[in-house]
Amino acid sequence: MLTLIVSIFVFGLLIMVHEFGHFLAAKRVGVRVSELAFGFGPKIIGFRVGETEYNLRLFPLGGFARMAGTNPDDPEDMNDPRGFNRRGVAQRMWVIVAGPAMNFALAVVIFAALFAAYGVAEAVPGSTAIGEVIPGFPAEAAGLQKGDRITAVEGVAINDWDQLVAVIQKKTGHVVQLTVERAGRTLNLRVTPVPNPNDKEHGFLGVSREVAVRKESLPAAVKDGIVQTVSITILWLKGLVMMLMRRASPDLTGPVGITQMIGQAAQAGLFSVASFAAALSANLGLWNLLPIPALDGSRLVFLGFEKLRGRPVSPEKENFIHLLGFAFLIVLILIVTYHDILRIRMSS
Repeated sequence: MLTLIVSIFVFGLLIMVHEFGHFLAAKRVGVRVSELAFGFGPKIIGFRVGETEYNLRLFPLGGFARMAGTNPDDPEDMNDPRGFNRRGVAQRMWVIVAGPAMNFALAVVIFAALFAAYGVAEAVPGSTAIGEVIPGFPAEAAGLQKGDRITAVEGVAINDWDQLVAVIQKKTGHVVQLTVERAGRTLNLRVTPVPNPNDKEHGFLGVSREVAVRKESLPAAVKDGIVQTVSITILWLKGLVMMLMRRASPDLTGPVGITQMIGQAAQAGLFSVASFAAALSANLGLWNLLPIPALDGSRLVFLGFEKLRGRPVSPEKENFIHLLGFAFLIVLILIVTYHDILRIRMSS
């Protein structure tokens, strides 16, 4: 029940922030917005302010901002002088970009709030102490514990964490002897690194380095929130490029897998949930900018094409392409969800 409640809240927050971005930008450029809805399906409750209805609908995983000038099957809608289709290309681009932009902004705000409230974790210079042991990986099986300090690998002294990582990365599939200091005792533990989940060419133990927490002022927290959001976005973009180039195996997660991760984060506490929500918001912003039909990125492509040739693609053709893209996304989600369920069943 906790996982369900937290998942609905996280998904709902990310989607509504996205749609609110479209809504604000549309209002800013004079587009008439008849409805801003949270969820899909039958209306549960709602109210009207001016020309816009604000509704809560039955199924919470979704939302939309209904703008005039976006329904080619309704001539009256398409002829509305305040329709989206009557705005210039630059204004329409801004309305579309505003959704993903709000997701990036939300990520920055959450990260900044966490950094200001909890502090920023920084690596301890010159330390080879383990900060966390990740469950299910070789380090846990070998008996490594949080706080252990790795002093040597195969008898060769280790002086800092980067040196340790460089050695382990070359030992995939090979049994390695680690010399470890624990509470004044010296232990020799044997461990076999596995391929890194994010980089199959390098070995991985399943440990993270010791960190120290540094409190930050609000301006510094905002700056680091921006840096963190940009870093995560670039990392995912690189991962996507690697998958497209077939240099990394496909690693997509659907709603079921994300819900499971939200549940795990919820068990770890508010900090973990908020961090995951921020990262997911940045991911949603990036995903929506991809040039896939039915996503915001493809609409930007159509607008760019319109700008180049001086006239728009017919709404019927564009909507048909978006419909095909939507069908593709539904099939992709079903496939990914099927694999998520298999993975969860195999790990349970």
